[in-house]
Amino acid sequence: MKKVIINKEIFKIIPELNVGVLVLKNVNECKKMTEEELKEIEKILNDANTIAKKYVPNEVISENEVVKIWRDIYSRFPTKKGTRCSLENLLKRVLHNNPVGSILPSVDITNAISLKYAFPIGAEDYDKIDNALCLDIMNGDEKFIPIGSTENESPLKSEIAYRDDNGVVCRCLNWRDGIRTEITDETNTEIIIMECVEPNRLEELQSALNELEELMTKYLDAKVVSNVILNNNDNEIDIKI
Repeated sequence: MKKVIINKEIFKIIPELNVGVLVLKNVNECKKMTEEELKEIEKILNDANTIAKKYVPNEVISENEVVKIWRDIYSRFPTKKGTRCSLENLLKRVLHNNPVGSILPSVDITNAISLKYAFPIGAEDYDKIDNALCLDIMNGDEKFIPIGSTENESPLKSEIAYRDDNGVVCRCLNWRDGIRTEITDETNTEIIIMECVEPNRLEELQSALNELEELMTKYLDAKVVSNVILNNNDNEIDIKI
């Protein structure tokens, strides 16, 4: 049994934070899709790119409300220069008429939900998490090797990041994932994290979690283990596979 935990100190910095946690088992990342299924997923992603345009009505990316909100969150703790919420990178493509394209079915599905609801989403391999996945305040000496690199890039002191007992899992809240816990073709059980910092959008957060669960179940044969929202009142969950 493992846990997902949010350090209570985080809520002194981001009191409005709610974290959706979706845990799925029996995920078939290598499932051979039918032509019809691939077309359905392609349409889901294309539709999400279109819907996401409503979040970026202003030509200057930083003037759009959802981007402003996340930039404010990132200003509350130390970050590497130029670091942005993962959602902003997706919305920037929509803004510049460069729609987020197809990669792999599971990635397409998570990108589609992120775009449709304007929430950042990250996915980790449950079996590679050492003991507990914890959103915590970093000492600055934790080990972190980002996807696409072989070099250690430790977080800044007091940076907010996800970690386990073996180091950092995702830096700067939801900026960049590490290679150690990334999803691969061999992944069977996934922890999917979705953050919301807008208190008036909690119902949308739950809807996004539910739709993501539905799509992962339909297209990748996944079985739900947990679908919960963590916050200051309920900051941890036991995961029983």
